[in-house]
Amino acid sequence: MMVHLLFVTITIQRRKWTIEEIEHEQLVKKIEEEMMDRKCGIYPRF
Repeated sequence: MMVHLLFVTITIQRRKWTIEEIEHEQLVKKIEEEMMDRKCGIYPRF
């Protein structure tokens, strides 16, 4: 009986965000919050 073992090591490094990426993420979150506010305003609460 032969046993074949294969080990794979994955290293994940966090990369540093640029100022442009941070600003873009903040803009996207702001827009998402505005859209959620609009959606909640349309539907009546029961």
